[in-house]
Amino acid sequence: MSAKLSDRFEFERVLWQKNVARIAGVDEAGRGPLAGPVVAAAAILPSRWAETGLPAGLAGLNDSKQLTAAQREKYFQFITGCEEIEFAIAQVDAAAIDEINILQATHHAMNDALAQLNPQPQHALVDGRPVKTMRVPQTAIVKGDARSYSIAAASVLAKVTRDRLMLGFHAQFPEYGFAEHKGYGTAKHLAAIAQFGACPIHRKSFAPLKQPEPKLF
Repeated sequence: MSAKLSDRFEFERVLWQKNVARIAGVDEAGRGPLAGPVVAAAAILPSRWAETGLPAGLAGLNDSKQLTAAQREKYFQFITGCEEIEFAIAQVDAAAIDEINILQATHHAMNDALAQLNPQPQHALVDGRPVKTMRVPQTAIVKGDARSYSIAAASVLAKVTRDRLMLGFHAQFPEYGFAEHKGYGTAKHLAAIAQFGACPIHRKSFAPLKQPEPKLF
């Protein structure tokens, strides 16, 4: 077994040795964009892969941001079609993000994804910072999507799902170019907002869409 493989199951292995069997990697996509939902995913990989190595269909699995769109699609197809992997995906739309804020919306989506897994995971490996409202015990791992295969799998599920949703929104609102930038605040996107105003999937609480507070005199 290579050191690289061992490293990517390092956090799972510690928990497995404590008889914590059901460990879900959790990650999100879409916290930063000006439009569209935030999507979270949870994935449980079989523990035997820590000894045998990843199947060929997942060779090279990594943080979704480090992969090409074609690679992400290939991994997505394998993950969602593999009977040995348990997974769930959840989203929170722009209106709810405006209502409860993006951090709470992200945590809500993560918990919704975990809630779909049955039986519930015993532990979650979370990319980034701890989630105060997490429904199960957790380990927060900085850059976890590049350090844990479980989180990497969740990262791919969340990213591909969100990109596909944004392609659908592009068909509804082609003038904004969502297919190209997926809702992020590119110069082209900002120019479209300036020209056409906000559409129903824009996050009205995000600058530059947020309306200024009226001044009190």
